[in-house]
Amino acid sequence: MTSMTNPALRKGPIMASLLIAAFVALLSQTVLNVALPKMMADLNVNEGTIQWLSNGYMLMNGVLVPISAYLLNRFTTRKLFLTASSLFAIGTIICALSGNFGWLLGGRLVQAVGAGILMPLMSVVVLTIFPVAERGKAMGMMGIAMIFAPAIGPTMSGWVVEHYDWRVLFYIVLPLAILAVVFGAFSMKDVIKTSNPKLDVLGVILSTIGFGGILYGFSDAGSSGWGSGRVVACLVLGGLSLLLFIIRSIRGTTPLLEFRVFKFPMFSLTTLINAIITMAMFSGMILLPIFLQNIRGFSPLESGLLLLPGAILMGIMSPITGMIFDKVGARWLAVIGLIIMTITTYEFTQLTAESTYNHLMLIYTLRMFGMSMLMMPIQTAGMNQLPRRLNAHGSAMSQTLRNVSGALGTALLVTFMTNKAASHAKELIISGQIDPSNKAKMAEISQAATIYGINHSFVIATWLSVVALVLAFFIRKVQPHDESVEAVPAPSAAK
Repeated sequence: MTSMTNPALRKGPIMASLLIAAFVALLSQTVLNVALPKMMADLNVNEGTIQWLSNGYMLMNGVLVPISAYLLNRFTTRKLFLTASSLFAIGTIICALSGNFGWLLGGRLVQAVGAGILMPLMSVVVLTIFPVAERGKAMGMMGIAMIFAPAIGPTMSGWVVEHYDWRVLFYIVLPLAILAVVFGAFSMKDVIKTSNPKLDVLGVILSTIGFGGILYGFSDAGSSGWGSGRVVACLVLGGLSLLLFIIRSIRGTTPLLEFRVFKFPMFSLTTLINAIITMAMFSGMILLPIFLQNIRGFSPLESGLLLLPGAILMGIMSPITGMIFDKVGARWLAVIGLIIMTITTYEFTQLTAESTYNHLMLIYTLRMFGMSMLMMPIQTAGMNQLPRRLNAHGSAMSQTLRNVSGALGTALLVTFMTNKAASHAKELIISGQIDPSNKAKMAEISQAATIYGINHSFVIATWLSVVALVLAFFIRKVQPHDESVEAVPAPSAAK
């Protein structure tokens, strides 16, 4: 498949459609995190069951992304966008009206189907309608949705669950989801030239089992432990299926997901850096709320508000760094951003029970400032090297690896934290000769051990940042493979 913009297309309305839909999809992905304890009590389910609202969403999203390259080749941009955004809106309605856990989970999975199509579609459309010289600014605009929405989700969720029923969260998202459908119906145009590729059914099965098994295994390892039979079985089955999928993709003539994108060195390098950054980023998103609520005793709303200035700063900086990228490239943006990220992540290794709210807010905000220079410029630098015919596959591959690295980062950091906390608690009990029946002393030890575990997890995140920093020095500008291809005919574009 080749794709090319029609010069007559108005880019502004198309970008607005994509940003609204992406904002809503990403907001919904994180909005439940703070609300899960209250939902667990209301729906009368345990912690393992309620986690499926997040894990199921991520799994469905992760399974669909590899298939998105085929969908982008097969269906027109407008039809695919309206189908995806409509599915997301329908899923939101099901969630808002759900009376039990089964309906709620079903609604979340429908939402995830829509989001799994929307995110790769957004990347490919931007790469198609903007020339290489303007892609940084355009991807920076995308970054507003990709960064700002997940960050304000916990703040909004904390406020809602403290004052209203958790279903209000979905009623807040619903008008935005409907707006995305209605606005897109008028504004979205066909910008990608389609073809009639053959669907690799066996590839779909192998990729679903492969990515699904690995994502579930990594996600479940954080709570069940790496020795769990279920975790081991999922990782082994997922790994074998993924290996067969890769072999089939490399040998096939029309693969579901084109692994030959890794023949392009700059795409491979930037994808690796982004995967490492994603793993490190999850340390702040997961460990900091645990510290704020369990150790410092802040409410969910206060925890969410602490993250808000960083989110706002990232939203402001994202288009600015995009424009800087167009001028100077990604290397020095990435280097400066990763230096800031490394220093601030190290600061989080020094947490104590006396760490103040304002100090934590300052460090987290500075960390987000560094992050604003990283994700989109680095991804754009890699995607620029790909020929246009591989844009859909490159976007799908990048999104898939981010999902996997996010799940892996979560599992590793949570497992490391809990194991270190447990071993440190035993050391404190033995060295202090504490009686386990002494509840006051055991509470002190539990607090100290948890802080110890969180700090050590941030040490891992710091070293991940250092690795990404070293790799960032190898980023360079490359000659884009801007192939000469046929544009989308004007009548089709005007649909």
